[in-house]
Amino acid sequence: MKKRQLDLIKQLSEKELLFHLYATQILLLAVSFFLCMILFGNFSAFFSIFVWDDPQILYIGGGAGLAVVIIDIVLMRLLPSDYYDDGGLNKKVFQNRATIHIAFIAVIVAFSEEILFRGMIQTHFGLVAASLIFAGVHFRYLFNWFLFVNITVLSFFIGLIYEWTENLLVTIFMHFIIDFLLGLLIKIKSEKKQVIGRDVNE
Repeated sequence: MKKRQLDLIKQLSEKELLFHLYATQILLLAVSFFLCMILFGNFSAFFSIFVWDDPQILYIGGGAGLAVVIIDIVLMRLLPSDYYDDGGLNKKVFQNRATIHIAFIAVIVAFSEEILFRGMIQTHFGLVAASLIFAGVHFRYLFNWFLFVNITVLSFFIGLIYEWTENLLVTIFMHFIIDFLLGLLIKIKSEKKQVIGRDVNE
C-alpha cells in the first residue's frame, strides 16, 4: 500500500497535485456546509463560534502555531530524515511555489479543515472524535509511525486550543501559521539545494 502511494505521488505532476489539493478542500467545505444545516440549524449559530475582535487570535493562535513550527524544526535536525518522509508529497506541492501561493494554500487548507474538524465535529461530538478523524484523514501519514503520532498529537493540541479559547479564528490562524511556515521552509530548502547543485556543477 505504501509503495502504491509513493508511485502515485511520483506519477502526478505539480499541477495535478494542486488540482487534487484544491478539490479536496472544496469537498471539505461542501461537507461542512451540509453538516452546518444539520448540526447548527441556522447560520447565525454557526457564526457565533467566530470572534473577530479577540486578541487571542494573534497571541495564542500565532504563538501556538510558531511553537509547533519551532518544535518541528528542532526535531527535523535531531531525528533521522526518514522520520519526516511523507513520500515527497509536501515537497512536490511547495518547493516551486511562490511565497504568496504558499500563503494562499495555507489559508485555504486552514480555513476548510478547521471549519469541518473543529467547527463542526468538535463543537458537536467532542475533542477526541474531531482529533482522531483529523489524524485519520491525513491517511498518507498512516505509513510512517512518527508522522502519524506527530499529526495525532498536533490534532489534539489544536483541539485543546479551541476548547480553551472557544474561538475558531484562533485555530484557523494557528493552522495557517503552521502550514505557511513549514511550506516556506520546504521552498527555502529546495532553493538552497538548487544553488549548491549549480555551484558544484560550475
